[in-house]
Amino acid sequence: MRIDSNFYLETLSLGEVFLSPEESLHIAKSFRAHIGDSLELCDGKGRFASAEVLEANPKACKVLVKSISEQEPRPQTHLAISCLSDSGEEEIAFHAAQLPLAAIHLLRTERSLEPRNSDLGKLRRRMEAKSLVALKQSRKSWLTEIKAPVYLSDFLETFSGNLIVCDKNGQPATSHLPLATKTAILTGPEGGFSPAELETLKSKGAFFLSLGDTRLRAVTAPIIALGKLLFPVLPKLHEKTQSQPGTANPY
Repeated sequence: MRIDSNFYLETLSLGEVFLSPEESLHIAKSFRAHIGDSLELCDGKGRFASAEVLEANPKACKVLVKSISEQEPRPQTHLAISCLSDSGEEEIAFHAAQLPLAAIHLLRTERSLEPRNSDLGKLRRRMEAKSLVALKQSRKSWLTEIKAPVYLSDFLETFSGNLIVCDKNGQPATSHLPLATKTAILTGPEGGFSPAELETLKSKGAFFLSLGDTRLRAVTAPIIALGKLLFPVLPKLHEKTQSQPGTANPY
């Protein structure tokens, strides 16, 4: 039987290997695996492996890795979100990490409400756990990294790539933003980026993106932005049919 799920193994190599206690328990208890069952492993670094269960031990599942795929290209899109007051970052990670995303960066901005003396270590670990679950459930090849909190100014100094800032006064998403190169999508806290921060972002050559006419919550905006940019909307059906002579309008 083939187990219909992916399992995480940080280092892939051909031959017999033991899975972690967490993965072993999941395989033995949730999937009731048996000797001879086949499964797929992922290292979160762009590679998959086909394996066979040798021992369905819930503490240390032993598998035989038969083949390893070629490494897939690393995603080029990054998401930089302002720290929030209600641990909304976890909700963002839960959804965003299911997408082809290189990393989620936590930003300290002028309007961030989290304690400035906090290293957010526990929050980051919870986000990392959600990212790992998303890797397996969505069957991605690359694990979305969770980056430690930094001030916006420090992020702008160290990030080498294009910048897309979500702002109510920005421009609509267009087809000329393919995200083919390293790009960071930035979203602010409740209330948005401060005027001074917006000026700094402008000086860095950032593209300002509008997410629509309605005001979105800080936990909603990143997901909408990723949807608009990673999955551009196709031309409306009625616009296409109207351009074809003799085609009835379905509306």
